[in-house]
Formats: sequence, C-alpha cells, structure tokens
Amino acid sequence: MILTSRRRKGKDCKWFSPAIFLFLISIIPSIWILELHHQENKYNDIKCNRLNSPENIKELFNNLRNFNSTNETAFAKIYQNSERIFSSVCANDWILALHQALLVLLIVGKWLLPNEGGLTRDELSQLLLIFVGTAADILEFTSETLSDVKDKSPVLVYIILAIWTWSMLQFPHNLTVLNSNTEEYETQPDSLLSRHRTDLWSVIEALLIQDGPFLLVRMTVMIHFEIFHQMLVFFAIKNSLVVALNVYRLWVIWWDFRS
Repeated sequence: MILTSRRRKGKDCKWFSPAIFLFLISIIPSIWILELHHQENKYNDIKCNRLNSPENIKELFNNLRNFNSTNETAFAKIYQNSERIFSSVCANDWILALHQALLVLLIVGKWLLPNEGGLTRDELSQLLLIFVGTAADILEFTSETLSDVKDKSPVLVYIILAIWTWSMLQFPHNLTVLNSNTEEYETQPDSLLSRHRTDLWSVIEALLIQDGPFLLVRMTVMIHFEIFHQMLVFFAIKNSLVVALNVYRLWVIWWDFRS
C-alpha cells in the first residue's frame, strides 16, 4: 500500500503484484505447518465427521440441536456449539477448505485490486480466467496427491508441498497476458522474444512451473512409491498431453520466426 500510494502515486505495477506476493509469503508457511502436522497425526485422530455427503452434514447439525446447556448464557452456548462444530469436522476437510479459500481469495483479490497504470480491462479479464484454470489444477494436485501419501513415504509430503509452493508463484505476475507492444523494457524489435514474449512465457510457465513439475511428481508417485489408481493415471496423462502440446507450440513459434 505504501509503495503504491506514495512512491508510484496510486499506480499499480504492470507486470508484478507486490500485494499478492506478500500475501502468499505470509500464508504459505502456515499451510506447510498445518499440512505437516496433519500428515504426522492423521492416524491418531479420533472419529470425526466427514462433510462429503448431505446426510453427514444433516447428522452433524442434528447432533448440535440435541446439545443443551441450562446454566450458561446465550453467548456461552453459541461459543460451545461453535467449538463443537469445529472440533467434530475432520481435519482433512478443514485443510481442503483452507486451500479452496486461499485460491478464491487470490482470484477475487486480484479482481478488486486497484488497477490504474497496470493491466487493461481486456488483459485483466484474460488473467482472471487463467487464474481460475490454474487454481483448479493446483487444488486438484494437492488434494488428490496428498491423499495418496502412505506411512512409508513421508518425504513425498515435502515434495508435494514444495511443488505446490513453486506453482503458487504464478499468481503474483501478469506476464502471460501482457501485450509485447506495451511492456516497459527494451528488446530488439525483430527478436524472437519481442514478437512472442507472451506465448513464450505461457509455454515456460506450463513446462517449468505447473504441468511439468506435476507430471514429475505423479510419475514418481507411481514408479518409485508404487501408488497406482485410476485418477492418478488420468491426471498424469493429462499433464503429459499439456507438456507435449507446449513443446509442439514452442517448436511452432521457433519455426514461424525462422521462416
């Protein structure tokens, strides 16, 4: 806020969002602590309520209606009921909800941030649509892959969280939608980078930040840790297709420039 209002006179950065970056570096360590604690203690948890069906949700609230306290104030009753709700829900459901809330906040927060001097409306709309697809892929990767972790592979938790942290670095920058004619740094007018900067960054992002690392983790899970099921194979094939298509896209860009 100080940087934007005082030094930049209310104008946002065009290619990078410091607000989103600071938000990520403040929230990611707490997610790490929460995930590691859950993985170490998930088999010691008492019986909890899963929020995976309407029947389970109805049963949870029916149990809360049966909870009565005669000698307590209204505030104390509300507090005790709330505490009972929080403690009875499975930790895995809470962690998944926090991951979902984090991604929704990133998208909505980017939409609501001041944008004077930054992206155009067209670029912002494109970026938000990209963020939605990226967030869905990241959420699927963390939720599905962390559920495959077994007792014999605790190092896999660190690998998954490291890749998750690396993939979250896509959100602070805007390079996938910036028009090469409006960027604020100099390149040769006839260079490959100046003509296809946006396309090249999209390819690099897919290969090195998202689908490439996701594919490596899933192949490691299947080959080294011998964890195998239908959804894991499907998403591994999906990541393989995206990587192959982006390599083909990179070749097409280079061939067109050469021609």
